[in-house]
Amino acid sequence: MSEKEQKLSLLSEMIALIQADHVVNEQEYNFIYAIAKHMSVPKEDLDALFNSKTAKYIPPTPESERILQFHRLVLLMNIDEQQHPNEIKRLKEFGLRMGLSPFAMDRVLQTMDNYPNRVVPPEILVNIFKTYYN
Repeated sequence: MSEKEQKLSLLSEMIALIQADHVVNEQEYNFIYAIAKHMSVPKEDLDALFNSKTAKYIPPTPESERILQFHRLVLLMNIDEQQHPNEIKRLKEFGLRMGLSPFAMDRVLQTMDNYPNRVVPPEILVNIFKTYYN
């Protein structure tokens, strides 16, 4: 598995999440594009993922990377300030596939309401996961 394949896999997950409610808005696209740029993934490769289902799922290996990806997905889900039930279901499926604790994920989803724009600070999110892994 190459590093590029892993990056495309992570971006593909994010695309699947925003497509869960059957609406992809500009804010959601721009968020994913910013992450793709940060990962050094060309725009052409990103756009190809929107039209293709070919990216093989490759979960991040280190736990910290899996938690980071979950955090990205939570942020992405909240960009349009709406939580469609399909998005929440898809988010939990991705978390389970990454081997994250379902109890920790539920706690993060409950905790979101305590923060402006439902953005859980990274240190709070990490502490939630630590609680369920100790």
